[in-house]
Amino acid sequence: MKLNFCSLSSGSSGNCYYLGNEYNGILIDAGIPAGAIRKFLKDKGISMQAIMGVLVTHNHTDHIRGLELLTRKNNLPVFTTHKIWKSIISRQNLISGITVHEIGLQQEFHLAGFNIEAFPVSHDAPETVGFHIWSEDFKITIATDLGHICQTSAPYLKAANLLVLESNYDEEMLMNGSYPHFLKARILSDHGHLGNDQCSAFLADIVGENLRHICLAHLSNKNNTPDLALQTLQQTFAEKGINTNGQLQISILNRNLPSEVISLI
Repeated sequence: MKLNFCSLSSGSSGNCYYLGNEYNGILIDAGIPAGAIRKFLKDKGISMQAIMGVLVTHNHTDHIRGLELLTRKNNLPVFTTHKIWKSIISRQNLISGITVHEIGLQQEFHLAGFNIEAFPVSHDAPETVGFHIWSEDFKITIATDLGHICQTSAPYLKAANLLVLESNYDEEMLMNGSYPHFLKARILSDHGHLGNDQCSAFLADIVGENLRHICLAHLSNKNNTPDLALQTLQQTFAEKGINTNGQLQISILNRNLPSEVISLI
C-alpha cells in the first residue's frame, strides 16, 4: 500500500501534518487556521472527506489553533490523552460538539487503516506526546516538541522508516539573540526544545537500514535557519564517518508552507 506524508506547516507559528493512503488519511495536530488546512489539502488533491480524525500532541496554541473549527465543521473526531484533552478545555474554554476519543499512553489503537501509539515526550505542557504510526510496510514517528530524548521515546524514534524530528534552534544563534534569559533557559531545558546539535547527534547514532527519510521539523524563525539545521546534520554525519550512499533522504520542513508530498512505498 502506498502512503503519502506531507507537512502543511511546521514551526512555532503552527503545526499540522498529513498522513494517508489511497483511501483515507489522518492529521497530526491542527495548529494553523482551519481554512488554511482545507486549502492546503485541496491544493495537494486531498479531500477533507478522506480525513478520518486528528491526533493531538499537546495543548500549545501552535498545535491546536484550528482544531475546534476544523473538527466541528467537518465532523472529525479528535484522538488524544485524557490529560491533554482536559488541558485543552481548560486553556481555551472549549469545546462543544466535538467527538473525542481518549487514548492511553503506549497503547495501540487503530484509525484509517493505521496502527498508532502515543508515547510521552519531555516538554513544558501538562502532557505532550509523539506518535508512532505504522502499516504493514512502513513505520513513521513524529516528535516535534521535546527538550531531550528520553529512554521511553527513543525506541519509537529508532524504529521509524520516516522520522519527523524537531531541530528547533542553533545554540549560538539562540544565546546571541534577543530572547530574554528566562526564555533562552526554557528552550534549552530538558522540557524545552531539541536543538540542531542534539537532533543531529541522535540521528547519527540511529542511522541504519531502517531509516529511509528524515524530516527536520519545528525550526525556530529567530534562532535557526534551514541551511544551519542541514549543515549541522551533514557535519555530524561527516565527523562520525557516516556515508548514506544516497539511500537516506533529508527534508527540512517549512514553517509556513506545505512540503512536497513524500510517497512511502
